[in-house]
Amino acid sequence: MASDNFKKEMTGRILPWDLQSTSRMRADIAAWRKAENMALAEEPKNYSLQLLMDQIINDTLTYSQIQNRKQQLFTSSFSLVNSKGDTDEEQTARLKQTALYRDITNEILDADYRWYSLIELQGNQHELKCISIPRTNVLPQAGVFYKNYQEEDNPINYRELPEFGKYLLEFSGGQHLGLLNKIVPHALMKKFAQSCWSELCEIYGIPPRVMKTNTRDTAQLTRAKTMMQQMGSAAWFIIDNNENFEWANAIATKGEVYGELIHLCNNEISMAISGAIIGQDTKNGNRSKDESAQDILWQIVQADMEKVEQIWNAQVIPALQKIGWLKGDIRFQFDPSEDLEQLFQFATGLLPYKNIDNQWLEDKFGVKISGDKTPTDTPEDKALKLAQLQIIQNAAGGQYLV
Repeated sequence: MASDNFKKEMTGRILPWDLQSTSRMRADIAAWRKAENMALAEEPKNYSLQLLMDQIINDTLTYSQIQNRKQQLFTSSFSLVNSKGDTDEEQTARLKQTALYRDITNEILDADYRWYSLIELQGNQHELKCISIPRTNVLPQAGVFYKNYQEEDNPINYRELPEFGKYLLEFSGGQHLGLLNKIVPHALMKKFAQSCWSELCEIYGIPPRVMKTNTRDTAQLTRAKTMMQQMGSAAWFIIDNNENFEWANAIATKGEVYGELIHLCNNEISMAISGAIIGQDTKNGNRSKDESAQDILWQIVQADMEKVEQIWNAQVIPALQKIGWLKGDIRFQFDPSEDLEQLFQFATGLLPYKNIDNQWLEDKFGVKISGDKTPTDTPEDKALKLAQLQIIQNAAGGQYLV
């Protein structure tokens, strides 16, 4: 049950919804197929698939891979620039100081994972916050919102509301049914393998016990029961002297088959989200593999950044301008990234020959400049530095020697 404070907070929203109690049951491939068919039916229903994705996102590997991809984007600097290309320092600082940028961008990115996102901007030009509308209550195929997704009474055509495009913003994902839908079978099989492996560990760790006695004698049966209860915590059972119990002949294993299945599922999840297997294969992994995987991930992050820029400029900024939270002819863009390690190598190589602005060095590399060093070069040192300068010039194509 929701608290009274939360109910009061929901009052006055454009799209208020009823909180529903949900139960967590063990999902399998059949449940996933059923949810997928419901979403693709002529009269679609998305809540079953979205509830299943709520469980899948709790998988630790899936969550970590998604966060790894998101955080690379969130750690990248951005600016609001005007038509002349100059940064609007005041409005950029205002956007960076609020949670609005991160909340909206997170919903844009989640649209790829969860198929779609619908948000509501609540507040005014002075104080504004982003509220995520539950995906279980939204049917983007028809453009309707249900206050209660289980009853589906009195649907609201949210795209026809005057607030749509201003206080209501909708983001669509590039993946049909969402990227998480591709991960669902692997996450389900991974949970199944973990459960079976856990049972195997219990059997190998604490094998069950059996005791034979005269079960028709109440005193002997009670005595045997007491003995089994007091002797450890392993499973036990009592049979009659005339009865016979035999263990089934099973394949001797320590769970390698479960470990291989979990390993396969982890690899498939990583490939779907990051485009490569990153930092998991500690047995056969090496530095070059991980660096190549990071390069592939960075290309995917750059594609995410391009999409975020497009949606901010096409939907978010116009909406914030209508509300009055942003002003002027501005656009959103990520600041270009630099290879500081390579730039530092070129800069230090040029220091003996060219004058480099001290403030630029401090701002770019964080190196505190206290003054100039007195030159003590011999003719041999000058000849060596001249040869080094020629090598740097050839490597840099002359672009740093102007």
